Amino acid sequence: MKKDIHPENYRLVVFKDMSNDYSFLSKSTAASKETIKWEDGNEYPLIKLEISHKSHPFYTGKMQYVDTAGRIEKFKQRYAKFNKNKEAAK
Repeated sequence: MKKDIHPENYRLVVFKDMSNDYSFLSKSTAASKETIKWEDGNEYPLIKLEISHKSHPFYTGKMQYVDTAGRIEKFKQRYAKFNKNKEAAK
């Protein structure tokens, strides 16, 4: 195995699934500007996740509709002008 290729700055970090407010504590080197107070009373860096094993359909066995920040509406607004152009051409 190659030496000195892995980071040395692992620290405890809280990962939070924003779709269902599930949080867990793990080691990571990921950078974060936010912190959160954990169950043990200590403050740890916070990494926000859109999906985790508690919300992913593969692990839960069911589909969940998660529309974070109105993505579908943003998509429809962005591409509505193309639909209008097609109708005007007809």
